[in-house]
Amino acid sequence: MSIISVKDLNLHYGSNHALKNINIEIDKNSVTALIGPSGCGKSTFLRTLNRMNDLIDDVKIEGQVFFEDNNIYKELNEIELRKRIGMVFQKPNPFPMSIYDNIAYGPRIHGIKDKKKLDEIVEKSLQGAALWKEVKDRLKKSAIGLSGGQQQRLCIARTIAVEPEVILMDEPTSALDPISTSKIEELMDVLKEKYTIVIVTHNMQQAGRISDKTAFFLNGEIVEYGKTEEMFHMPKDKRTEDYITGRFG
Repeated sequence: MSIISVKDLNLHYGSNHALKNINIEIDKNSVTALIGPSGCGKSTFLRTLNRMNDLIDDVKIEGQVFFEDNNIYKELNEIELRKRIGMVFQKPNPFPMSIYDNIAYGPRIHGIKDKKKLDEIVEKSLQGAALWKEVKDRLKKSAIGLSGGQQQRLCIARTIAVEPEVILMDEPTSALDPISTSKIEELMDVLKEKYTIVIVTHNMQQAGRISDKTAFFLNGEIVEYGKTEEMFHMPKDKRTEDYITGRFG
């Protein structure tokens, strides 16, 4: 069952036609990987799903993006949309405040002021991001003091604190060491039971390990989209095979 449905999406940055006729259905409670060489449109596509591209001057977007049957450009405002479709960026970006306040920030903005309720959300979110045991005795300390991998899991905890339905991840492990990367990959496997995850990754092995479906982008188009296992072992398009086997990109 799909949670996001994209129909005939085109995006222009000025004269640059960055996304061309994108049609894709993203399944609920699954991990969908977006792969392809640099500059092929995968991060731009990811950002259309929660309207982050609206913030860029000279962008023109045509086509339709439906999130649970609502057209995100006509029927949902950005604040509501970004609460329901959260985002984790390439570089961990904790706020320069305590670990506790990082997590409580979103719920407070959305009107939750009760200390007991906030305590519950902070603990639950940190447990959800597999970070609680490591930080439970230092919640009042600055989040900047955490390691890179811990900071990225904190950003995931901060995202899930406002109870989104979808989590977008833009190369969330590219700045991390192998051990932190594997912790975040394990975490994604657990998170998809409650959330839908869409991840941009340059790492073919990672896409193969963590995703249920994969979309291969090239020059702003989706060349191929399907079950990851089938695509990696029996790609239908020669360009997909060449990219996956490292012949280009």
